[in-house]
Amino acid sequence: MQSNIYVSSGHIKAKPLIRYKLTDEEGNLTQIAAWRVPADAKHPEGVRYRMAFVPRGHSRPVVLYDNHHPKGHHKHIGAQESPYLFFDARRLVLDFNRDIQLWKQARGWPQ
Repeated sequence: MQSNIYVSSGHIKAKPLIRYKLTDEEGNLTQIAAWRVPADAKHPEGVRYRMAFVPRGHSRPVVLYDNHHPKGHHKHIGAQESPYLFFDARRLVLDFNRDIQLWKQARGWPQ
């Protein structure tokens, strides 16, 4: 049986779970990436993720969710950073998409 866990210099890294990148018809970029990692104090759920929405005309994400160490689960909406209460992967993606829609709505962009 072949393993999908990648080892570098004797350390277990991460097993890719999803890698999604879409540029829509308006030129907006959405990226979702998640990795299975060993559960530990840094990632108690055993998952590391980064989800970003970069609208046309912008060079940086205006909606960003991630759980890097040492901050843990958190999100960025524009310049505002706030903690994110992680429940499960399904809720995470729903919340991310909701925040994209709210960002667009606040600017009168098409949904």
